[in-house]
Amino acid sequence: MEPAKYILNHRQRCDLELLLTHAFAPLNGFLDRIEYESVLHHMRLTNGALCPMPVTLDVPEETAAHLTGASTILLCKQDGTPLARLLISDVYRPDLLAEAAAVYGTTDSRHAGVQLLLRRSPIYVGGRVEPLINDTLAGIYRMTDFPVEYIPLSSLKMQLSSISLPVVAFHTRNPMHFAHIALTLRALQDTAGHLLLHPTVGPAMLDDVDPYVRLAAYRAILQYYPRDANDKPRVTLAAVPLAMRMAGPREALWHALIRKNFGASHFIVGRAHADPGGHPSNPNGFFYEPFAAQDLVQKYAAEIGISVLAYPEYGHSELEGKCTPVELGGTKQLSGTEIRRRLAEGEQIPEWFSPPEVVQILRSAYRGPKGRGLVIFLTGLPAAGKSTIAGILANCLRAVNDRPVTLLDGDIIRNFLSKGLGYTREDRMENIRRIGFVASLIARHGGIAITAAIAPYADARREARCLVEQQGGAFFEVYVSTPLEECERRDPKGLYRAARRGELKHLTGIDDPYEIPTNADIEVGLPSSPEETMRALFQCLYQRKLIPASKPPRLFA
Repeated sequence: MEPAKYILNHRQRCDLELLLTHAFAPLNGFLDRIEYESVLHHMRLTNGALCPMPVTLDVPEETAAHLTGASTILLCKQDGTPLARLLISDVYRPDLLAEAAAVYGTTDSRHAGVQLLLRRSPIYVGGRVEPLINDTLAGIYRMTDFPVEYIPLSSLKMQLSSISLPVVAFHTRNPMHFAHIALTLRALQDTAGHLLLHPTVGPAMLDDVDPYVRLAAYRAILQYYPRDANDKPRVTLAAVPLAMRMAGPREALWHALIRKNFGASHFIVGRAHADPGGHPSNPNGFFYEPFAAQDLVQKYAAEIGISVLAYPEYGHSELEGKCTPVELGGTKQLSGTEIRRRLAEGEQIPEWFSPPEVVQILRSAYRGPKGRGLVIFLTGLPAAGKSTIAGILANCLRAVNDRPVTLLDGDIIRNFLSKGLGYTREDRMENIRRIGFVASLIARHGGIAITAAIAPYADARREARCLVEQQGGAFFEVYVSTPLEECERRDPKGLYRAARRGELKHLTGIDDPYEIPTNADIEVGLPSSPEETMRALFQCLYQRKLIPASKPPRLFA
């Protein structure tokens, strides 16, 4: 019997890459339940090795059902090419709220990392991973899956070891500005070392600048760093396909361990390392206490074998005409949120804030809420009103927005893209997978896709979200919660009547299940009028910064 295949999403592909190349040492695979529980509660494996963050493989119920009695599963690229074999040691259902509390210190879904965690597939598969391809093929696949700046661990470690200087690693997931340059230059001065500019290019926050845009900005700032006596730059730019979890101090400790694995001797930890921001009650906007990440990394630095450079925050001093520590006073700053707002609105970026080369790159590429791709995904029972709401919403958005709006109605998709599929669970999953794929392509190019399909299974909805977010689009799930009794009363196509007479099988809500969404972005339904529904949708979309501020147009004269 052939081993089952599992297609990795982008986050999982990044995790597998760093497992296979030993960047995640001491891990050699995805955690089974015993190791998972140990990491959650003790930040260590059962053998005592430090491991601050759980690295797990989450799969849908459908996939897990095929693993009963299986000993292996093949982990594959998006095109189905097997990359590695997972030697299954455990298949288990985690308590995601307990994981959130342990790793993130909160179960608040306003925390971006917690929100992403709670939307994962519900089953974890643990076990050791073994490569299925040789080094040559692995190198070719890296060139197709990751930016050219990615240098795998063995190659980068060899390259850095030849420098014969302390290696200072700097982690970033944002464009670098003058304050970051000043901080890293201070690190070079303090250590007389070599800077490893090691930005992450795996998935992170939804509104982060695209990795390829950031890499262009990183290349542009290399000129601001000194060269050695042999006229060689004292900086190495090497991307790493690390999927950020935004777990604050625990993640900062993990990042330090990863950089030690890559060959760094020093690691810079900032004020709010891996903090998602956006906390509604903290005056500084952060979820974690300032400098908590520095404190935790310093506590374990000797065990890791890395020196921590715990620097203060930097800002621009008008008196000195350069960036200096904020604690010295007389400095000014701009937040990332404010910079994104100015870019989106076309407003000026102060000369003191960022190199002109970086500003030009960001201006040419940053879309902001007005231009980022968006998928509005409506789900609900048959005859719940999904198509009607989707059609009205599409016309309202077309009236107030200059992005193209595409309506993907479930019945129309069934007649064209999914013709021939039946109504088994597998076929329904495939139907939603196809809708999600088409919608993700629309989002990738900055368009708005509105989908209206029953989408009865949580796994399929999660997969559609993943497809969209992998392409940099925003995914907004709308649960049309019209009760079954009202759907039967409406029944414009006579589906329920046919099902009750036994003439139609597998009708969702009658003899096929509908898994009610637990993490929808908004719930709409009766007794709301079309006007009330549109107002609620527009308000929520605006609050999430998915569309510019606007009111829905008047629906009727």
